[in-house]
Amino acid sequence: MKKGVVLFFLLVVSFVELIQVHGEPQVPCYFIFGDSLADDGNNNLLPTLAKANYEPYGVDFPEGPTGRFCNGRTIVDILAEMMGFDDYIQPFATANGTEILKGVNYASGGAGILNETGQTALNNHQVTVSSIVSMLGSSQSATEYLNKCFYSVGMGDNDYINNYFQPDYYTSSLLYTPEQFAKVLIEKFSQQIETLYNYGARKIALFGVGMLGCTPNAISVYGTNGSRCVEFMNYESSFFNVELKSLVDSLNTEKPDATFIYVDAVKLGEDIMAAAFNVTTVGCCEVEELTGLCIPFETPCQNRSEYAFWDSFHPSEAANVISAIGAYSVIFPSEFYTRDKSLVAEL
Repeated sequence: MKKGVVLFFLLVVSFVELIQVHGEPQVPCYFIFGDSLADDGNNNLLPTLAKANYEPYGVDFPEGPTGRFCNGRTIVDILAEMMGFDDYIQPFATANGTEILKGVNYASGGAGILNETGQTALNNHQVTVSSIVSMLGSSQSATEYLNKCFYSVGMGDNDYINNYFQPDYYTSSLLYTPEQFAKVLIEKFSQQIETLYNYGARKIALFGVGMLGCTPNAISVYGTNGSRCVEFMNYESSFFNVELKSLVDSLNTEKPDATFIYVDAVKLGEDIMAAAFNVTTVGCCEVEELTGLCIPFETPCQNRSEYAFWDSFHPSEAANVISAIGAYSVIFPSEFYTRDKSLVAEL
């Protein structure tokens, strides 16, 4: 690995260790809505090809393969660490008892805004809220508790990867311009966020669509024509982020009792690129051509910290650490910069 990458990675690891809160976490609970970038096992028992509960997934995770689409921790795992949780947020599929008071992860590989999985996650959250009402004794107590929690929502990538950019199977790119499709997505997304607000959410981070044209899958399928990434994919999906920023501004104006935070996933991707990983165009594991996921039980690369991607779609743990730090700095800026100064002083 290049010397600069080594130093940067060590700095990132040191920062994660420093930023973790000892004692009580910053928020009492953390609820996660998303796709395979955040899934920690919800797809394991579902009839879908989007599964990661087999080796070599989890090769660097203490529990081995859990359903995380990564060699180790996901971005939400690392965010939970940064917020001071002493364990990772459990998937809805297995969460039970009082552990749901710490939050639940509803993320599901393949989930999108337009498909049924988005609504399924909200229905599952309603089940959780009902359980919390029973535990705390009243709807008012549950609402007051949920108002203090943190929520992250990362949806939209699959609406492009598995829909808009699949004209042989879906007509969306024929029916809508990129600008129009973004508006369709945001209209549906705003309804989902409204539902989440009605369930008691008052601090919500909304992640934009990332650099879809920079994944190994995109590069393999379309080529880059001399560019670093597949530019048309990044351009056409960028309209979603423009609309999402506008939505966040509107929500903060319309709902002054809540805080909505836009997290720029493109900026997080640029941070990863700036780290100068040695390998950015292919994943660390050998992948199946149909799914782009790791071939079961094949030995992955040994120098995993040098790879930006784990498979054809998902970042490596090393890249997730960088993204998590970037996201945390936006979500909890005052906390981040206070600790950042402490880290710089120590160095």
